[in-house]
Amino acid sequence: MELKKQGNIAAGLVADRFPTVSGIVIQITYYRKAAIPLLMVRTVNIFPTSYAYFKMDCMIKGCDGGGFDLTSVVTNMVKTHKKMRNGSLNCSGTADAVESDHARIEYETVIQYKKVSTVKP
Repeated sequence: MELKKQGNIAAGLVADRFPTVSGIVIQITYYRKAAIPLLMVRTVNIFPTSYAYFKMDCMIKGCDGGGFDLTSVVTNMVKTHKKMRNGSLNCSGTADAVESDHARIEYETVIQYKKVSTVKP
């Protein structure tokens, strides 16, 4: 818990790191390697006042150091002013109790940008 708090503080706020962004919505579908692969569907709403921390934890019990880091996805989208991106990521965690391909996500990231005023004073 303390490491996550430190990660949040180090990441800074969305408003500071991405001043052109007014909001981010990440729709995540978690899958696991099992007879019933769908684990859950989750929507994460990120506001300018939120921390710019985009690492989602792995939901598989026994996964050590895993998760899904969407930081590069969001950063690249903002750099190119892209509004929507879909993709998938595999969990990077390891443990004796879980296989290396134990979990993955499919995501859809939508970024809303602030309107730019074209009126000159």
